[in-house]
Amino acid sequence: MKRALLSLMKKKDFKSISITEIVHEADVNRGTFYKNYVYKEDILDEIICDVTNDLIMSFREPYKDLEKIDVRYLTSKAIKIFEHVETHASFYTLIASSTNFAGFENKLCQEIKQLLFNDFAYSLSNQTIDINILASYHSYALVGMIMEWVHTDYQYSSEYMAEQLLEIIRNSQRISIKEISVEVVEKKSN
Repeated sequence: MKRALLSLMKKKDFKSISITEIVHEADVNRGTFYKNYVYKEDILDEIICDVTNDLIMSFREPYKDLEKIDVRYLTSKAIKIFEHVETHASFYTLIASSTNFAGFENKLCQEIKQLLFNDFAYSLSNQTIDINILASYHSYALVGMIMEWVHTDYQYSSEYMAEQLLEIIRNSQRISIKEISVEVVEKKSN
């Protein structure tokens, strides 16, 4: 029924989808629906919960069996979050194009931020950096990267995206502002 709901949501707004349409699309009877759910919103909540739980597992994959992680030795093959997005591409495409998921991108950011707080110990040489703001920065940057990939219709492979993320992480301390030449244009008087 989850697949049926996602399929229907590609064609029409969630609010206008009926339970009858869901069971017809899923090729099950109404009794099966009510055996598992009370409202159609329950299916959507379950989909969101499933995707979020899978996101958390894929985020943790590179370090799940480690006490300490050093990005210098991390490989792009260990990064699984983009494989997760690719696996759930129809869901993420719906998020990007639908008003039905208002706030889901923020939920993703909050989940990743919580993972950063729970799983990583920040040791900053610069004590003026607020760890909460830093965790927000990292989580919103990752979700932004994911959504950019979705908006470009998965232009790159998940492997390429993982490589890019790893290079961004490794080189984030070395980014500098380019020298920009500014040309002054004088306003002509009439």
